[in-house]
Amino acid sequence: MNNRKEQQMLRRGNEFIAAHASSVAASVLRQRYHFMGPGGWINDPNGLVFFRGQYHFFYQFNPFEPFWSHMHWGHAVSDDLIHWKHLPIALAPSEEYECHPRGGCFSGSTIEKDGRLYLIYTGTSNHGNGFVQTQCVAWTDDGINFVKYEGNPVLRAPQGVPTDFFRDPKVFEYGGKYFLVCGAQREGRAQALLYSSQDLLQWEFVNVLFESRGEWGFMWECPDFFPLGEKWVFVCSPMGVGERTCVYFVGDFDAERGRFFPQVNGEVDWGFDFYAPQSLQTPDNRRVMVGWANGWDWMPFWKDWGPTWRDGWCGAFGVPRQVTLDESLHLVSKPIAEINTLRDLGKKTEHASLAVDSTYKLNVGDGVSYDLSFEVDLEATSASCAELLLRSDGEEGLRIQWDFDNAELRVERDRADGWSTGVSRSPLCLMGKSQLDVRICVDVCSVELFVDGGRIVHSMNDFAPLENKEIRFKVADGQLVIKNLTGYPMKAVADPALTFELH
Repeated sequence: MNNRKEQQMLRRGNEFIAAHASSVAASVLRQRYHFMGPGGWINDPNGLVFFRGQYHFFYQFNPFEPFWSHMHWGHAVSDDLIHWKHLPIALAPSEEYECHPRGGCFSGSTIEKDGRLYLIYTGTSNHGNGFVQTQCVAWTDDGINFVKYEGNPVLRAPQGVPTDFFRDPKVFEYGGKYFLVCGAQREGRAQALLYSSQDLLQWEFVNVLFESRGEWGFMWECPDFFPLGEKWVFVCSPMGVGERTCVYFVGDFDAERGRFFPQVNGEVDWGFDFYAPQSLQTPDNRRVMVGWANGWDWMPFWKDWGPTWRDGWCGAFGVPRQVTLDESLHLVSKPIAEINTLRDLGKKTEHASLAVDSTYKLNVGDGVSYDLSFEVDLEATSASCAELLLRSDGEEGLRIQWDFDNAELRVERDRADGWSTGVSRSPLCLMGKSQLDVRICVDVCSVELFVDGGRIVHSMNDFAPLENKEIRFKVADGQLVIKNLTGYPMKAVADPALTFELH
């Protein structure tokens, strides 16, 4: 059983959520089909796992206010990764190794062993000598009630690693052993440290799995490490490398020596708002990744977390993505197939071919929540540049621009909503292509753009008013030729504020 202090903290948090659920659900900016918390603040996804016949999402959570503070672990379950029921808070910062207003139960992961689900997370405290981050363990047998290990912390920062740069453990099983990858820093450079265990409680240092020489920043937050086919993928959100919010490396893993040897690297997402993703293996052997749809104030394009705090909540996740590797070992991301079940098939917009030589206004549902796909016919297109304006008031909006002459994709939101800022850019490989496929998932306050089969992704928040709903293609010269355009309004799922269960 949890101690009395934690029981009191959990009860207080749960009761606060329940008391404010109806007012949070009344917010006009609530997403319709993206994962959100039942109120308060959420950031990193934690412990994504399939356990006892259901998907479990845990997440960084402050139930009491729509700002980062006093980190808890929120908890939700689903049968399909789309429709969620929010359960009582899983972890509250009750112990001396995690009890601080600017600390708490930080990010981590989960793993099942002998029918028991283990949560491994970072406890963050400060007792007057600076922040101390340690790795801690809790578990559940029923998926609802959680017990913290009396022997916590199970890992402390090794010599030479600052105590405030040792966090976000990712646990996995391989070759009959349990391994744990932890983000760290040494001499101002990012590292991923590898540990091993037989029982998930006693851990031994194996090696520095992978490290930066300076070119990849001074800290790797929320590392993820998983196999895809015959290769291994290391994903992290690096600090100190400009606009990069999330990067990946593909290579080989020497489990015996505890080393990762990267061969290919790239951006998981080129946009503004995709951070700290974590992945899970589904029962049908897909690798599904989910990220926090926001960023931090040290990022160069950052403005703030948006206006939803006025309604008592802040934070959402991007659509779950299935990730694979292409023939060049680059990471490919696509919305999971389950998203398609939300399409309103009876209100489909469809154009087999569409030629735009000036502007074209497109109607998809209410223009606020939809799933739009099309192909750019590169052989028939003569325009040097084309633009798609989303969530527009008729003049301004979120601008997606394809620069065909310079092989660049740009997303500009300085004039999108009166709130957001920034321009994100990515190279656009057009060599040898006759067409370019595009898919865009739009919700009340987010836009996710998947281009070239999911090799290029831009995710961003857009807090435009609901009356801003125009969709318009624009070209300044030549002609843009679109093929196989389909658009579907998206059915709303139940608001998580109204699915929260107070036990």
